[in-house]
Amino acid sequence: MKFRRQSREELSVNVTPLIDVVFLLLIFFMVSTTFTKESRLAVELPKASGEASENLVDQIEVVINKDGQYTVNQRVLINSQIATLKRAVEQLSQGKNDLPFIVTADAKTPHEYVVRAMDVAGQLGYQKLSITTQRTEAE
Repeated sequence: MKFRRQSREELSVNVTPLIDVVFLLLIFFMVSTTFTKESRLAVELPKASGEASENLVDQIEVVINKDGQYTVNQRVLINSQIATLKRAVEQLSQGKNDLPFIVTADAKTPHEYVVRAMDVAGQLGYQKLSITTQRTEAE
């Protein structure tokens, strides 16, 4: 008896679904991965090596503590609102906006309060604005 030979099909692995799965995983990991970028700023406290002017009798000195409380020429203000600060500076200067305007702030004072004091100086027309700094340790 003669047996008929069975035709052998060539065996192969279909990799198309595998490639689809790999691409889907790649897209998933690309979308779900968070890229962290370190954005810490190295900020040093303000220091200056220049000579400071001598104490002037006629000046407006605004001192700001770390809580944002203002003192204008050693007079503590009742609150830290811009209107209160502006009124106090106007009363002390009596309309003389050619006086030196000095801002002294604690190193931990929020930036908002310093900008507020500088804004008052600009609104009232002061042109001699100074910010006090700490001397460098090398001197």
